[in-house]
Amino acid sequence: MRAVWTGTIGFGSYAIPVKAYSATEEREIPLHQVHETDGGRIRVKRVCEIDGDEVPPEEMVRGYPVPGGDVVLLSDHELASLPMPGRTIAIRGFAPAPDVDPLWFAKSYYLEPEPAGTKPYVLFSEALQQSGRLALVTVALRRRETLGALRVRDQVIVLETMRWPDEVRTPDFPFRHADVDIRPGELRRAVNLVEELTGEFDPGRYPDRYREAFEALVQAKIDGAEVVQPTAAEQAEGVTRLLAALQESAAEAEDARNAAVTKAKAAASRAAKARTTAKRAATRSRTKTP
Repeated sequence: MRAVWTGTIGFGSYAIPVKAYSATEEREIPLHQVHETDGGRIRVKRVCEIDGDEVPPEEMVRGYPVPGGDVVLLSDHELASLPMPGRTIAIRGFAPAPDVDPLWFAKSYYLEPEPAGTKPYVLFSEALQQSGRLALVTVALRRRETLGALRVRDQVIVLETMRWPDEVRTPDFPFRHADVDIRPGELRRAVNLVEELTGEFDPGRYPDRYREAFEALVQAKIDGAEVVQPTAAEQAEGVTRLLAALQESAAEAEDARNAAVTKAKAAASRAAKARTTAKRAATRSRTKTP
């Protein structure tokens, strides 16, 4: 795993140096929108809604909308100049673990101690476990301060980032205000059924049936050759160009061979003539000798 954040867990003047790692990862099915006729990937362009032109990254800035339709432009430099807490998970207090509804949790991070902070890290971890408490904290991640909670899982302290109060909705549904008549016998039977089906939590018992069926469907299509080659046209053009280049090279090589043969024949002819001339000259010379 790669650390996504480094800092400290701070209580007062003491701090435990730690590294943070994402505790979860998304396993999304890689489905893309493609062109049905050739399988080409459909790309989304960043286009200005006013002039319709595609906007290059260097011309993009942040904009905050204000009433009336105006927009306040904010550069990355201006945003970076805003005051931000240091790289410290600041402990603000503690709360009983059952009092914090999981709805408040947003994302989980494992915290690993640096070697120098291992002993205080373990001590703090044990204190959280034995007290049954969560540490309530504030921390700055991705240029934004957020609420958080520290809990322990498998002897590792986990940072749970939390939502702010105005980010949690109130479930205002009509049935909450209705007078629903639940008979004691019905409730007792329901509780008994729940208890009978209760066991230790084992996530391995709950397979991702949709993913399994999806992968089986894709494999069946692959086995049946029901696939599209998005680069088929480019590949065909490449083959054509390759064959043309090979043909051209072959023609050049043939021309070179023919030229070499012609040259060799000419040289052989000249050599033969030279030998004939030399023989005649030698014959005349013997004839003239007394």
